[in-house]
Amino acid sequence: MSKAKKGDLVYVHYTGTLQDGTVFDSSREREPLAFELGKGMVVPGFEAAVTGMEVGERKTATIPADQAYGPRMEQLTFTVPRENLPPGYDPQVGDIMRLEFRDGRQLNVVITQADEGFVKMDGNHPLAGQDLTFEIELMKIE
Repeated sequence: MSKAKKGDLVYVHYTGTLQDGTVFDSSREREPLAFELGKGMVVPGFEAAVTGMEVGERKTATIPADQAYGPRMEQLTFTVPRENLPPGYDPQVGDIMRLEFRDGRQLNVVITQADEGFVKMDGNHPLAGQDLTFEIELMKIE
């Protein structure tokens, strides 16, 4: 039986949990996740876990933060004056905004605090800084 390798299109079902056991995502109620190994389409630790698996194989893989969404970076947490926001926008905690920079880069940020004068934003991925555990089942290789 062939093993998943770089260049293969793989289809996997997975359930991702945090260290406290909280499920943060699962493909079990939808189609399997499809991605090409070696293309960087998923976090490095997940790709490494799938590489070498055979169709029908199941495994549990714990992926350290640096192989998942990276460490939390404090420089991606910042405060801006409310007046710098789009006119008429009333930011609420939990809102997601897309910031566009002059050089064309974009960054999604979450509003973490909002008062009359300032808004605090966090551009870290919500799972940054966390080790993640995945239950993975390889469904198909193409």
